[in-house]
Amino acid sequence: MPLVIAMDGPSGSGKSSASKGVARTLGLRYLDTGAMYRAMTWWMLENGVPVEDGAAVAARAQDPVIESGTDPAAPTIMVDGTDVSGPIRTRAVTNAVSAVSSVPAVRARLVELQREIIGAGGIVVEGRDIGTAVAPEAPVKVFLTASAEVRAARRAKDLAADPGASVTVTRAEQERRDRLDSTRKASPLAKAAGAHEIDSTGLSLDEVIEAVVRLAKEHE
Repeated sequence: MPLVIAMDGPSGSGKSSASKGVARTLGLRYLDTGAMYRAMTWWMLENGVPVEDGAAVAARAQDPVIESGTDPAAPTIMVDGTDVSGPIRTRAVTNAVSAVSSVPAVRARLVELQREIIGAGGIVVEGRDIGTAVAPEAPVKVFLTASAEVRAARRAKDLAADPGASVTVTRAEQERRDRLDSTRKASPLAKAAGAHEIDSTGLSLDEVIEAVVRLAKEHE
């Protein structure tokens, strides 16, 4: 099959930056599946759907039109024709996305969209269940990790504009999300069989990118 690189791992492990870097280096497309779940979550919040009510979320899962751009240099995420790249990164969305993404109807709809995009091949796909559920046949699978401290510091830096997003608060929220994502019934966060685990704690972004590119070239 055309080259598909599955990049899984928890929040703050560096998936997004590494995935975009690998895609640019190898001339591949890029898909952030997490942004799709965030977009769905943003829409639910904007439309007053109680995100902790799985039945209510499932009933509206088909309503938003979600479109993902695949240019690694300028990735986009659209909901009903509106660019929501900024709004989906707020703490409100971050703290609600695990609940929304655990709803089977949401996962079924977004996995179908993801597979349509992946189908053309030549792509780096990042998420939490790419190697285990979305594209288990991907020839290159990576599970990217980092220490809890480093992941929290990275995420807090991303949320620097939010005065409440201290490293301590961010780590607590991140640990809660990790727990929810790892224990949900529908496609939990897990290392896929055959995945190469890379701990990015002590690595620079360039070193992570080089490691993944090396794995990809071994499969040429």
